[in-house]
Amino acid sequence: MLQNNSELKSKINQLWDKFWSGGISNPLTAIEQITYLLFMKRLDSQDQEKQAGAEFAGDSYTSKFSGTWIPPEYRDKEDSDNYAIERRTLRWSEFKRMQAEEMLQHVQGKVFPFLKDMNGSESNFTHHMKNAVFIIPKPALLVEAVKTIDEIFDIMEKDSRENGQAFQDIQGDVYEMLLSEIASAGKNGQFRTPRHIIKLMAELVQPQLGHRIADPACGTGGFLLGAYQYIVTQLAIKAGTKDLQPDEDGFVRTSVAASLTGKAQDILQNTLRGYDIDSTMVRLGLMNLMMHGINEPQIDYKDTLSKSFTEEAEYNIIMANPPFTGSIDKGDINENLSLGTTKTELLFVENIYRLLRTGGTACVIVPQGVLFGSGSAFKNLRQLLVDRCDLKAVITMPSGVFKPYAGVSTAILLFTKVWGPKDKVSKPATEQVWFYEMTADGYSLDDKRSKLDGYGDLLDIVARFHVRNPETDTDRTQKCFVVPRAEIEVEGYDLSLSRYKVDVFEEVVYESPALILGKLLKAEVGDAGDEALAGVQSGIVRELLELRGMIG
Repeated sequence: MLQNNSELKSKINQLWDKFWSGGISNPLTAIEQITYLLFMKRLDSQDQEKQAGAEFAGDSYTSKFSGTWIPPEYRDKEDSDNYAIERRTLRWSEFKRMQAEEMLQHVQGKVFPFLKDMNGSESNFTHHMKNAVFIIPKPALLVEAVKTIDEIFDIMEKDSRENGQAFQDIQGDVYEMLLSEIASAGKNGQFRTPRHIIKLMAELVQPQLGHRIADPACGTGGFLLGAYQYIVTQLAIKAGTKDLQPDEDGFVRTSVAASLTGKAQDILQNTLRGYDIDSTMVRLGLMNLMMHGINEPQIDYKDTLSKSFTEEAEYNIIMANPPFTGSIDKGDINENLSLGTTKTELLFVENIYRLLRTGGTACVIVPQGVLFGSGSAFKNLRQLLVDRCDLKAVITMPSGVFKPYAGVSTAILLFTKVWGPKDKVSKPATEQVWFYEMTADGYSLDDKRSKLDGYGDLLDIVARFHVRNPETDTDRTQKCFVVPRAEIEVEGYDLSLSRYKVDVFEEVVYESPALILGKLLKAEVGDAGDEALAGVQSGIVRELLELRGMIG
């Protein structure tokens, strides 16, 4: 696992330091530029592997780097052939041998435009890469970055050989570690969801091949990747794969889709959809999924709360961590959203409900204020979740889970859509709600978020959720318990765990004041009798004697 490979972590930190000292201090900008270089390296490595495999098997293979490439702006010119570039010169293994100045000009003017165009003019990737810019400013920085990335890939290959972890999984881990370095919150309360929380949520909803899966505020695509990895892992297990081991968080995962048929791979790629309002996040999300083996990811630049977003009842599974503290212009809110608020944490949950198909399930992270807020929009949202959905679970998480980004206390809501927005509710859909109080997630709850021994409550949550029983999960002094809908209605649809949990107070027996004073006197003067004590002039002893006389 990457967390246990100190050499690899050291090289990644070196790469970060080079970019900071080279003048690129914005984390998102640095991530973008590093990502472009990783893609160039990955493209060359994969092409050479496929070429070697085809030759060994006696199959034909057309290299991405054979023939010539004409930049899009010259293709309609009569003399377009004059602008043709030998594709072999666009290989990482070719340009890395160039001198510093020549390399920077070559990568900026030829390799990067080729990268943007590599999936064809009609692809989603090319569309969102249109305005991407390669801005590494110094030849020396590019040379050092290329050298360090080569060293990172060498370590990854060594780790793959020695520890049996699939190279593609390690490559994905490296990219995830780079993303984790975005250590400041983005606009409107955005921040990256820890991978182990994503894996937990995937285990709770259990997405299946063929499900339409979405994240309406996808950021770097972590939830889409989490669903993809869960599905691929389950298919690999069904196909008879025996050597999959639990990861550092206790979950069995793989990104490698070798056990998938071409049809299954196409289904997976075409059923994962993400949206975000930050163009940088869209590009990072696309590349994150491509780094993990999803060749044509479907992530688009869209505001899913706005009037221009018209999708409804489209998805079987939605996993999301929408922005918490933001607000939206009231005039731009989709008229189908009825809560009458501009708070994004409420609007996103209602929108997720609308995006679900009947019978579809959502797993959403919300600030704990959503569980008990007294405003009408808060209460109406909770009533919607209880009446029109089967609200299966409320899992509260400790405030340190999202450090160093924020210290806000959060919760996971898990619900299945039963009644549509226009359906007449003949009977509330929720019978009872399962509550769980997570107190540990396997990492320290400070800004460092260091890995601890064990998995915290993660595996316990999964195990207990899937065997929850309203007949037996009634002890409200425990970490988890079930609350009937009727009681929740009486409490004004309050979903805070503290409203229903019964605290156990242990009686503490204290020694009598006289006995305590006796011990204090003994500590001062030893076993002296009262007559001897009377002659002691120490202020402390005198005052202790006065106290003893007062209490008798």
